[in-house]
Amino acid sequence: MFFVLSKTLGVFLVPSNLIMAFGALGLGLFFSKRRRVGGRLLACCVAALLICGFSPIGALLLLPLETRFSPWSPDTRDPAGIIVLGGGLDPELTAARGTPALGSSGARVLVAAELAYRYPKARLVYVGGNASLHAVNLSEADAAEGIFKNLGIREDRVQLERNSRNTDENVRFVVKLVNPKPCERWLLVTSASHIPRSIGLFRKAGFSVEPYPVDWGTSRWSDIYKFQTDLISGLVLTDKAAHEWLGSVAYRLTGKTDELFPSPTQDALTHKSTNCIVTK
Repeated sequence: MFFVLSKTLGVFLVPSNLIMAFGALGLGLFFSKRRRVGGRLLACCVAALLICGFSPIGALLLLPLETRFSPWSPDTRDPAGIIVLGGGLDPELTAARGTPALGSSGARVLVAAELAYRYPKARLVYVGGNASLHAVNLSEADAAEGIFKNLGIREDRVQLERNSRNTDENVRFVVKLVNPKPCERWLLVTSASHIPRSIGLFRKAGFSVEPYPVDWGTSRWSDIYKFQTDLISGLVLTDKAAHEWLGSVAYRLTGKTDELFPSPTQDALTHKSTNCIVTK
């Protein structure tokens, strides 16, 4: 039920879709007896589109998420494994075209492959089923398996989780699959804006992972002073940020995570309390 609600309500709650929905309502009212109300609603929708599309509001919402955790820095201990959260591949397009189709977050797959070569002893775990409400037999993990194989990564190093459909299921299913040992280092590869929500879920599950953010939407805090040069780019940033903030709120309200905005210091305290010494 939670998955279906998140996929249906989530679609309407992102800013661009919400604005267009109210715009459609305003257009209908404009050609009815409530012409004045419809006109005002249309004017508000146009203003909202311009603000979300051209102003720095998208960067302002995204930067706290992307800068919450610092980029990963290696130390003397190599990671035992690399976890890649789904979202970087399009199963429907892959099935239709017969070749792996990277999505907007495809950097997750490419960076994971690069890390697998950098740390040849680490396990590589791709977590992703099919998040579509349409019936498609192919999972993200199936498509990722083909990519890793073609890149020359040994099959015995790769583990696949094919059933999870959202971040909550990603985390719950991968914990059972991986069964991490105390003090093992595990990297979490996902989009930078997705890191805080994911870390909160992993902490709730008792699995301490080290974030490896990729797929950045912003470059630095000075972005909040820059206006977008095209409407679509600004709307993409705003929608991406809103999706993560709404997801964090939903997970916190439903008890799936104990933190709305996880602190980066807690993992260090966890390592210390379990006598896991990590040299920075």
